[in-house]
Amino acid sequence: MDAEVGIIGVGTMGSMAAWQLAKKGVSVLGFEQFGLGNDRTAAGGESRLFRTAYMEGPQYVPLLLKAKELWRKLEKESGNSLLTLNGGLMIGEEDSDVIRNVLKSISDFNLPHEILKGDQARHRYPQFTFYDDDLVVLDKEAGFIRPEMAVVSASHLAMAHGANIKRYTKVDNLTPESGGVRIITDDGKKYKVGKVLISTGAWTSKLMPELQEQLIPRRLLLTWFAPKNLADTGADRLPIFARMRGDFRLTGVPTLDGSMVKASYTKDPLAIEDPEELYRDVYPKELERISEAVETLLPALFPDPVRASAYMDAYTPDDHALLGELPDWKNVFVASGFSGHGFKLSPVIGKIIAELMIDGKTESNISHLEPGRILKGVE
Repeated sequence: MDAEVGIIGVGTMGSMAAWQLAKKGVSVLGFEQFGLGNDRTAAGGESRLFRTAYMEGPQYVPLLLKAKELWRKLEKESGNSLLTLNGGLMIGEEDSDVIRNVLKSISDFNLPHEILKGDQARHRYPQFTFYDDDLVVLDKEAGFIRPEMAVVSASHLAMAHGANIKRYTKVDNLTPESGGVRIITDDGKKYKVGKVLISTGAWTSKLMPELQEQLIPRRLLLTWFAPKNLADTGADRLPIFARMRGDFRLTGVPTLDGSMVKASYTKDPLAIEDPEELYRDVYPKELERISEAVETLLPALFPDPVRASAYMDAYTPDDHALLGELPDWKNVFVASGFSGHGFKLSPVIGKIIAELMIDGKTESNISHLEPGRILKGVE
């Protein structure tokens, strides 16, 4: 036996699981086909949003509150600043589903917030265009995360606790067998572990073709814009934001480098047939669409993006992840399909994985993430 736990994909979720498992004294053998903190899947782009008034549903709020505590623990243990809470604006039509979810999250868990309308919102946040039917919710426990540094921090803490992480090592095959799982890498080497975690994000269907209909790789285009007045777009003046209007969703982060504001179209990303052939450039129609939205909804920015980069994530049919042991695959666990909204949760996902793999259960309610709901047709 080479390790108690093998982790395939030491990225967003895999790094956090390695950190949590190794801290508990579990022997961990990790495999990462690229370098630690790479931008080939869901950790690229310099920032990710942290929100607690959650538009994806109030069932996530307890997980988010635990995640915030664990972000602080990761910062303390690593000595790196990873999470900045500067507030978050959720802006959309008052009768929309996303705003209703935001308000239910606040109501169910008594989250610190403010609600603004009309001239009050225009006066406080002149960076945006507001419509009469808009409701503006300021989530006071929101902010932004440094994703690449987070993955690097968790990975190196895991190694400091004894984890063995094999970088630039691709796994070609895994097979459950008596007493554990056999792992074969692309150089023909074989390893045996007691249990294995698949946390390969958009690459999961390459390793497990059985899941190609449940875990669909999608291309996320992130874009950055030059501000008209830099003083209006720093973290002290501009909260993170999700600006919804009709079927459009514009999410963004204040300037972190003193020159650009990140604002991206994050709804309905393009499906990818093969993650190895991700188109890293941009399609002109994409830039035209985001440019028009920024010009209309975020007039504090010049409307043409000055930078654009493509990344990936895995999406499920219902936009909720697969987290737990795979049905009919003994000792094989999955943490994938976070559908573009998982990074903020990653420390608590790592903790949950550790609990499931060590104790066979978790103290957190993850019924909405159980793999069986999709893999066995459970609604």
